[in-house]
Amino acid sequence: MSVSATDQQKNLSPPKIHPLLRFILVRIGISILLIWGVTVVTFLMTNLVPTDPVAAILGDRAAADPEIVAQTRDRLGLDQPLIVQYITYLGNLLHGDLGVSNQTRVPVLESIGQVFPASIELGIGAILLSVIIGLLLGLLSALKQNTIVDHAIRTLSLIGISAPTFWIAAVGYFVFFFKLRVVGGAGRLDPWLTPPPRVTGLYTVDSLLAGQMATFTNALGHLILPSCVLALFTIGLLTRFSRSSVLDIIKLDYVTAARAKGLAPRTVVFKYIFRGALVPVITVVGLAFGSLLSGAVLTETVFAWNGLGQYAYRGATTLDLPVIMGVGLVIGIVYIIVNFVVDLIYGFVDPRVRVR
Repeated sequence: MSVSATDQQKNLSPPKIHPLLRFILVRIGISILLIWGVTVVTFLMTNLVPTDPVAAILGDRAAADPEIVAQTRDRLGLDQPLIVQYITYLGNLLHGDLGVSNQTRVPVLESIGQVFPASIELGIGAILLSVIIGLLLGLLSALKQNTIVDHAIRTLSLIGISAPTFWIAAVGYFVFFFKLRVVGGAGRLDPWLTPPPRVTGLYTVDSLLAGQMATFTNALGHLILPSCVLALFTIGLLTRFSRSSVLDIIKLDYVTAARAKGLAPRTVVFKYIFRGALVPVITVVGLAFGSLLSGAVLTETVFAWNGLGQYAYRGATTLDLPVIMGVGLVIGIVYIIVNFVVDLIYGFVDPRVRVR
């Protein structure tokens, strides 16, 4: 039996890649390029700052000695051309070396590993509150459009967006800790408690893994207030954005058709309206989560929450270049990973995205 030319062409053609797999591979490639771009941007912006890091390291008296300054520049490699410094920096990154802090002489990667879990714990608590409350308020506001409920929710969301974070943190700390004593004080635990054995660095998780319920309760009590303060802005943002998105979906024909079929109102709201409005909201959730994970300096300062934000602030005020570049790189990677996850969620939620 002879084989037709069409069949031969089909047999010789390479196997087609599943649209979802192709979608994931493309996003991985883009993420790798973006990470490389982050290394370039953080290196250039840090090294082009019009100040002398050697003077910040040595102090005024030592910086007045040219010999000490020359030795310090040679030790740090600051006497080399920028391109040579960048190649050295990139080579160290490939070996997992973010450098050593000029102030504490502790490896930057080690310090970030100590403080980043605190920001993760705070960010997860804040984003969970933001998503649950913000989306529900936005949905309710859209369904009750131009009613007193709608106006009240929009006013509250505007206050959440506009109120200064440091003021809310200070007021919340004074009222709920000093006056009412319903939440924990500064820090992640009470001073007389010992942190649980480190597994993840998240005190709430590690205390549960160790079976220390008293430590878990105390850590959760310390987490509630800063998470609520940090979530207020994001709640206001998600409320307003989800309301706008839901109002756009309500006007579409397929929602009108679903109602005309006589479907239950709950089915129309959650299966048709809410699901359709969720896709653009995911972007805002991803960006907000990246922002929360990258560190909230004011909130961490008020509540003495030793996270990435405070670590970055200390590095910036002392002009500690390895710390500044390390934190900048970590923050950039956090945003890239969050955006990658958001793109994957797009692919699963909306098949049209992965087909394109």
